[in-house]
Amino acid sequence: MKLTRLGSTGLKVSRMCMGTMTFGTQTAEPDAFTILDACAQAGVNFIDVADNYPLGSEGEVRGETERIVGRWLKGRRHNFILATKGSSPMGPLPWDSGNSRKHLLDAIDASLKRLDTDYVDLYQLHRDDPDTSIDETLEALDTIVKSGRARYVGVSNWTAWRLARALGRSEALGVVKIATAQPRYNLLFRQFERDLFPLCQEDGIGTLCYNPLAGGLLTGKHRDLNAPDASGRFGQGGAAKMYKERYWHEREFEAIGKLSKIADEAGIPLLRLSLAWVMAQPGVTCAILGASKLAQMPELFAANEVKLDAALLAKLDEATHEFRMGDASR
Repeated sequence: MKLTRLGSTGLKVSRMCMGTMTFGTQTAEPDAFTILDACAQAGVNFIDVADNYPLGSEGEVRGETERIVGRWLKGRRHNFILATKGSSPMGPLPWDSGNSRKHLLDAIDASLKRLDTDYVDLYQLHRDDPDTSIDETLEALDTIVKSGRARYVGVSNWTAWRLARALGRSEALGVVKIATAQPRYNLLFRQFERDLFPLCQEDGIGTLCYNPLAGGLLTGKHRDLNAPDASGRFGQGGAAKMYKERYWHEREFEAIGKLSKIADEAGIPLLRLSLAWVMAQPGVTCAILGASKLAQMPELFAANEVKLDAALLAKLDEATHEFRMGDASR
């Protein structure tokens, strides 16, 4: 597995990161362990979690992903780069969510307890919080780093202008700088190429791209708008509605038809082609894998060896250029 520098930090991470949001619902703990074992064997040293995973869970199930990953990491914590995220609702009280100092300090402590570790390598804000000043949030992140509970900090699902504002305020305040951004990015969702990616390249921000296969749509297994496979991301779990709103549209399926033809002509499976395309884009640090079954892993790892020439990249760009524009809320 190829390694790369995480933004402008001195940390080296694998170009593939294991995403874990299905662990605890779609993926039972024994299966999650076998997936993580496969990642370790393949050289993936980067694991991404969040305090509210498995995605779409409620009650006591919320946070189970961190517990599963923590149990797997027992005895080998030092061998892996561990990232988690906070700011999502974790209880019924008004201060149980958001990017306030109170919530973030509570959230990191709760995550460390579930992960059974003293620190995470990367602590990320899962979403923006317009009700809390950026200064308060940045100072809370600074406290978290200086206390040793995290080595670096990042953001997820932030717009370019908010990230730019945070970078400027961190410099003015003399506090820890945001090191990473985690955007949604794939052939069917490209709008961050217009602003977020250039900003990250300019300021040395690492980009950890999630949804590189559009929830499985870019595997090619879904061919039309008929009822989705009940076992997949679009038909199972609390996030199914969200995924349908993002991708289950005629325009996306028309693009899948074009991409499938390009993949067939190139002799590269659509899944490998789509994942390799993400990793080939300027400024992309790594792609976050979202497998829920061990059988999916070999094909994902195979994308690491795919080389895309200029002609093939141009064809893919032409087929999906319209997705550089669009509604950021989807």
